[in-house]
Amino acid sequence: MDYTTQMDAARKGIYTEQMKEVARKEKFDLEKLCGLIAAGKAIIPCNKNHRGIRPNGIGAMLKTKINVNLGVSRDCKDLDLEMQKVYSAVDMGAEAIMDLSSFGDTQKFRRKLCSECPAMIGTVPIYDAVVYYHKPLKEITSEEWLDIVRMHAEDGVDFMTIHCGINKETAGKFKRNKRLTNIVSRGGSIIFAWMEMTGEENPFYAHFDEILQICRKYDVTLSLGDACRPGCLMDATDASQIEELITLGELTKRAWEQDVQVMIEGPGHMPLDQIAANMKIQETICHGAPFYVLGPLVTDVAPGYDHITAAIGGAIAAMNGAAFLCYVTPAEHLRLPDLNDVKEGIIASRIAAHAADIAKGIKGARDWDDQMSTARKKLDWEQMFTLAMDPEKARRYRAEAAPEKEDTCSMCGNFCAVKNMNRILDGEIVNIYDE
Repeated sequence: MDYTTQMDAARKGIYTEQMKEVARKEKFDLEKLCGLIAAGKAIIPCNKNHRGIRPNGIGAMLKTKINVNLGVSRDCKDLDLEMQKVYSAVDMGAEAIMDLSSFGDTQKFRRKLCSECPAMIGTVPIYDAVVYYHKPLKEITSEEWLDIVRMHAEDGVDFMTIHCGINKETAGKFKRNKRLTNIVSRGGSIIFAWMEMTGEENPFYAHFDEILQICRKYDVTLSLGDACRPGCLMDATDASQIEELITLGELTKRAWEQDVQVMIEGPGHMPLDQIAANMKIQETICHGAPFYVLGPLVTDVAPGYDHITAAIGGAIAAMNGAAFLCYVTPAEHLRLPDLNDVKEGIIASRIAAHAADIAKGIKGARDWDDQMSTARKKLDWEQMFTLAMDPEKARRYRAEAAPEKEDTCSMCGNFCAVKNMNRILDGEIVNIYDE
């Protein structure tokens, strides 16, 4: 039997090689996974032209995945450095790379990613259109916007953020309900400005069926963009955010009718006490489609530390149903991240994802922690380094403050509770000061 997309295959009862690989990685029942994909509650972003991809599944019942944003800008245009970030991100366990390049030969970098990177590749066609056409924003035509979507699909991109929820109706709601920080989504601000200058409907909304045809042909997953995501705590869960979410729920159904896989992008800044409710609202309005969140950042006052504010929010979001976390680095709001920023952001996101997986009972998630605890009880430092989420840092920290005795650390020394409890329970005498 033939199929066009992973969703189409699932609905026909076909177990694709990608489904089999994801089921194996997740230790998840293949038939159940197929059912989730058929219902739109799990996805496998996997463009037919991305040959070297290692497929991963995204869904609330699967392990929480993380995405890493990269790409050149006018101020930072070193493609080789961006590729170093890509390789580093993949080595550290990132399942997806999103190319947000906004300067230079973007197609060259995108094609290199799709030919060399085994992670899922995502893009935002709106950015690329502005770079590609080299003309004033208001002069870009609806057909030209769609041509960029087609180009990205042909190049092998696995998922695309399409800002189709901010139509004229949503834009009107935004203008009537003032915000402190307006629209902070780059793609959202671009398409809003285009609509205001041309007086036309959002082309991604007006020509949504054409976008679905492109996605169906190449099996591109639609990441329905949150143009109206809140950019500060005051704007969280406001009329604009919810209005757009309602539109995205409607578009989700239309995509599923064409067997196109979908995920929904979610809030940026949000107080802790609103996160769980937002996850439930999304699940209800968007019919259980996987939720992809940026953060959420739970406070606005920590520039330089927003990988932490995002990890706090991301753990709560994933525990309550988010399936995909977009990393945030210490450079958020300040600059393009360097290699160390990327590492810090990935580790913070991985901690959040893993903590959430433990909380929601993902099969095997706690095993890693139990292995680490066993190594700690045994004071087996090498095993602790091996199991650490960041082995290099753990090893370096211990080496930088080497203890007098190998079976302790430089903080506790002979006062080490683990060492002393092991001894006393083994019937030995404990003499802390005499040792």
